[in-house]
Amino acid sequence: MPLSWNEIRQNAIAFSREWTGAKSEIAEKQTFWNEFFQVFGIRRRTVAAFEEPVKNLSGDYGRIDLFWRGMLIVEHKSKGGDLGKAESQAFRYIQDLVREGRRDEAPRYVIVSDFARLALHDLEPDDRGDESQPSQSRTNGIQFPLDELYRHIQDFAFIPGYKQHRFEDQDPINLRAVRIMDDLHDALEDGGYRGHELERFLVRVLFCLFAEDTGIFEREAFHLYIENRTQPDGSDLGPQLARLFEVLNTPPSGRQKNLDDILAAFPYVNGELFAERLSFADFNRDMRNSLLACTRFDWSTISPAVFGSLFQGVMEPRERRQIGGHYTSERDIMKVIRPLFLDQLQAEFKRIKNNKSRLKQFHKKLAELRFLDPACGCGNFLVIAYRELRLLEMEVLTALNGRQRRLDIHTLSLVDVDAFHGIEISEWPARIAEVAMWLMDHQMNLKLSEKLGQYFVRLPLRKSPKIVLGNALRLDWSEIIAPEQCNYILGNPPFVGGKYQSPAQRADMKIAAGDIKGHGLLDYVAGWYVKAAKYIQNTDIVVCFVSTNSITQGEQVGALWKHLFQRFGLKIHFAHRTFPWESEARGKAHVHVVVIGFAAYDAKKKRIFECHNGNPSASCVENVSPYLVDGPDRAVVNRQQPLCEVPQIHFGNQPIDGGHFLLDRKERAELLSKEPDAKKFVRQYIGAREFINGEKRWCLWLKDATPSELRSMPEIMRRIKAVKEFRLASKRPATRELAVVSTEFAFVSHPNKAYLLIPSVSSEKRRYIPMAFMSARVIASNLCLIIPGAKQFHFGVLSSAMHMAWVRQVGGRLESRYRYSNKLVYNNFPWPQEPTDKQREKAESAASNVLDIRKEFLKNGATLADLYDPLAMPPKLSKAHAALDRAVDRCYRRQPFTSERQRVEFLFSLYDKLTSPLIHPARNKRRGRRV
Repeated sequence: MPLSWNEIRQNAIAFSREWTGAKSEIAEKQTFWNEFFQVFGIRRRTVAAFEEPVKNLSGDYGRIDLFWRGMLIVEHKSKGGDLGKAESQAFRYIQDLVREGRRDEAPRYVIVSDFARLALHDLEPDDRGDESQPSQSRTNGIQFPLDELYRHIQDFAFIPGYKQHRFEDQDPINLRAVRIMDDLHDALEDGGYRGHELERFLVRVLFCLFAEDTGIFEREAFHLYIENRTQPDGSDLGPQLARLFEVLNTPPSGRQKNLDDILAAFPYVNGELFAERLSFADFNRDMRNSLLACTRFDWSTISPAVFGSLFQGVMEPRERRQIGGHYTSERDIMKVIRPLFLDQLQAEFKRIKNNKSRLKQFHKKLAELRFLDPACGCGNFLVIAYRELRLLEMEVLTALNGRQRRLDIHTLSLVDVDAFHGIEISEWPARIAEVAMWLMDHQMNLKLSEKLGQYFVRLPLRKSPKIVLGNALRLDWSEIIAPEQCNYILGNPPFVGGKYQSPAQRADMKIAAGDIKGHGLLDYVAGWYVKAAKYIQNTDIVVCFVSTNSITQGEQVGALWKHLFQRFGLKIHFAHRTFPWESEARGKAHVHVVVIGFAAYDAKKKRIFECHNGNPSASCVENVSPYLVDGPDRAVVNRQQPLCEVPQIHFGNQPIDGGHFLLDRKERAELLSKEPDAKKFVRQYIGAREFINGEKRWCLWLKDATPSELRSMPEIMRRIKAVKEFRLASKRPATRELAVVSTEFAFVSHPNKAYLLIPSVSSEKRRYIPMAFMSARVIASNLCLIIPGAKQFHFGVLSSAMHMAWVRQVGGRLESRYRYSNKLVYNNFPWPQEPTDKQREKAESAASNVLDIRKEFLKNGATLADLYDPLAMPPKLSKAHAALDRAVDRCYRRQPFTSERQRVEFLFSLYDKLTSPLIHPARNKRRGRRV
């Protein structure tokens, strides 16, 4: 069992006491770090090693004091030593690791110490910093005396394996807050207090915890009320909390004259948060103590993102998958907000901040902005957008007023929560969103108070965000906010793949996107794109959604984006290419996403954002294609014939036989022992799994068997009869018709010559899809594709980084694995145009070398799965593929490609030249921008 934070904290205190006492006189660093890891319940030797050798630039070896591959480097100095030098040494070791080809082992964290002090550096870049700077110049670092370790244990959460919340300027209380509230939820639920009332109750408790630490209530009012007005055994805590909630919902004029003084001191909150009467929650002594423990933390800096984490934490994974609910981290929300509106507003403010007349106009503009999140969940996008808008407004107010005092905040702050609108299908997260907006409003009021030297509070709550309960794909968005009043649409619509959608969700998609041919293959999130496209027509609204990356890959691109471009004239203004989702809650989601910003008009400046080894970068492009690269507004759709003059590709042979034509090793031996004459009709049968994993299967290939030969083999006849009966029993008319030719496979594509085999499905972890030439004696199943007549050059190009870049971008996915398509991937692939004989010969030679090297390993028992495992791939084979990549690259152009994105953009440019353009709709003229 992992240690609790309380246990870790206790260990840290004991550790610090020992090492700042007697042990400091006989300090020994290996003992120090062994015991340091024990603080977190981890045995050091299970994860990290002492004295790890690494070769430096001069060729000599240095030794890292403690090394945890991919995670941590520790450099330790004698007591009173220079920690700066230790830090520099650690960074040199990281550079040496990268230079030595051990980039994957380079750590994220660096710790340096001298027994008396600890310094921790997080090498992950700060998203809000200067993105042009290298990661080492933007590390997040802390340094503290050893005896304060217990105050910083959350910063070392990576050691026991806990997820670290790296929100911007975020207090560690957020980590503890989620755990505390989740535990309290579980205790109440175990006691029988469940469902809507439990969730509403917890929201109220969280509001009260926040309120007593931020001035909404008198300091410690909630804590003292529980401490002094409830029994220690918790027996009356539920009724007493219900009484408090009733008071918070009653204005002073409506309260009883004999009200308890402690209750009378609580303010009138309003906002409907406490309006609903709930049944009493039954507490015991331990649960009361837990609630009191909650009151002892400082909740004043709590991030509203905790609300989303709390919501997701109490949902079962199956429920979350079904509704497509995935909580977005604050860092990823900023990937939406900054390019959507924040960057341009901040730039405008910097231009005019010395002009008070223009500043006043700008302030008025901020107040008039209106936002809609049509799948708002717990309101995370709305909350963070509101925060950033208020922070910008504070800069405006500071520039306008300096530290002048004002008595009424309403004459100063014009941005309010009623500018934010949302749609949510479930009541619980909708209420969470409303409360989160109010809490953020209060936080911003406190910040404004600090800036202007005057305390401001908005109580009772008079304005509210407009969160509408309903199905966003069936509601009319214009009834929530008129399109001409809206400026921005943003959010994280639910992700549910076509095969995972419920009947109700499929019905939603038919309503929202039923006029799209092939809408059944679209992810659920696509419905929001279509609804938004209709809503923003003839407006200057900009939309930005976080979405599953599947809508920028495979067949979904042709179905969705062709429709959006041609029917609605959409233009993509900016995009973040694929990045892994960061969810901050229990049962966190595991998906890869994109961010796409679009409108119904063109933009002069378009940007593509991308992360390389954790370093974000932005590039300006002429146009953002639906594949999120620089390219035209075109979607690759199925093509019946290859785009270039290359051999035809086909699916392999499909039996539809109930398994009666297929043989494993045992069945093959038994058949041949009974009927030796059947040997010439038994062929090796290979599908994607058999091909990649080296498995063996056979099939009966009776295509050329004569009737007399068949009748002389009773076992073969028995199997033919079984195939016929299987096909006749099918519900599909086409399958029943195949019973007439029950001696043959249902679909036959086998050539009478060698062919190139491509598995239809392959792991996305492989750098290349394994392919191979096959003898005409081998029968390929329909889970493979075959290219009869393929030559070494074709194998070389298809096995290259250029082709794999095309596969990853254009090909579909089966779960996360590559799914190779003949009509979409192969037939549309832009092959090298007129390579010279010398270029072809080099590519063929490199391809032959790959095959020869593979053959050596395969003879010794290796499988293609072994050879193409990214961790186990033999260096010899890896180098051969790299040489093949270079040779194929030269067939396309002389200039080397330095990234996959360059390859993709080049291929799409070539594809555009080789195909006739789609008919583009007339672009909507841009109206005057309100922002």
